[in-house]
Amino acid sequence: MSLFISRDPASTISASSDVDCSNSTSTASTDTQATKRADLAGPGIGDYAELQKILPSNYNPLLTPQETQKALFHLRRYIEDNLCKELGLMMVQVPLIVDSESGVNDMLDRDGSRTPVQFRISNDRGKNPIDAQVVQAATKWKRVALKQFDCRPGEGICTDMRAVRKDYFLDHDHSAYVDQWDWERVITSEQRSVEFLKSIVRKIWKVLVCAEKFAQEMFPELRNPRYPNLPEELTFLHAEELLAMYPDLPRKRRETVVLQKYPALFIIGIGWPLKDGYPHEMRAADYDDWITDTSDQTHRDTHGLNGDILVWNHVTQRRHELSSMGIRVNPETLRQQLEMSNLLENLKFPYHQGIINNQLPLSIGGGVGQSRTLMLLLRKAHLGEVSVTVWPKILKEMCARKNIFVLE
Repeated sequence: MSLFISRDPASTISASSDVDCSNSTSTASTDTQATKRADLAGPGIGDYAELQKILPSNYNPLLTPQETQKALFHLRRYIEDNLCKELGLMMVQVPLIVDSESGVNDMLDRDGSRTPVQFRISNDRGKNPIDAQVVQAATKWKRVALKQFDCRPGEGICTDMRAVRKDYFLDHDHSAYVDQWDWERVITSEQRSVEFLKSIVRKIWKVLVCAEKFAQEMFPELRNPRYPNLPEELTFLHAEELLAMYPDLPRKRRETVVLQKYPALFIIGIGWPLKDGYPHEMRAADYDDWITDTSDQTHRDTHGLNGDILVWNHVTQRRHELSSMGIRVNPETLRQQLEMSNLLENLKFPYHQGIINNQLPLSIGGGVGQSRTLMLLLRKAHLGEVSVTVWPKILKEMCARKNIFVLE
């Protein structure tokens, strides 16, 4: 079975911007389908002329650089502690590099467009070398770690994960340097359901809402009428529902429009081809379960036990993704998703064998973007104001003209 049902053999075009929020239909069906195809895997903007247009022009940070640093460290600790408390997790160490032969690195979008940084450790004058990769995410490693740390159902791990994603276009909320609270928790087979997924999402949302209040208690100036607080509750929508609401819009514009109505949203079912033949977004085949038929639970024609937390960012005036998470594949759905993605050869890897042979526990897990979350809660216009990494000269100069100063 193919990855998605192609409606249009035409060449793809660049990913569309979030700026156009109108609920308009495309004047040409082929243009709409090409845009949808281009939009599948495309985080970010992809063009600095476009970024120049969407960066806020009247931005003034609410905290000084020194206050920002103090807030960052207190907020990180608060969120970390409360994620562990709400989800029954313990903090553990996490790798920055992994053995290339282990199969535990994250390929992100299953289309081969984002590859990890690789290098050889010569070791012992070349007699016992190791081919290593810098992690892009710790998604698969965490499931292996659950077994290593002998976690039982209801127990899990949380990590202060750092990664490098060299193939991202660097804009206001995408960086080559990635920091996440990556977590994973053991579940039972009975908990592999949409309702259980929602219950975990609500716990995470509670932590984020309380973290915002915590930040404002430390720094009251963060209470600003221009930037409304997060809603106490978020809305759940399946990707099929979202497509039905806005059938002529590509994925990111669908999200942009619906966030005007629901400013905090969890979109369920990301990876399975929707009614129009395209997945809401590409997802790797070997961790989140996006293939399970959930129609008996939703009373709709739906698939998938995963999703994303999205909010409306009142500073950037754009959609803002905070977390991606899901119930993980079991032996049956791993094989089905690998077959659907033409990746059955990956079954040779130890990680995949561990799932197929029931040697790794059933689990649910995800990542909460640290810099993304802190940028939102501290009312910042750019990731570079809350994390230190590399940025191109064109971006730094563009930001400086708009009173945005990235850390170096």
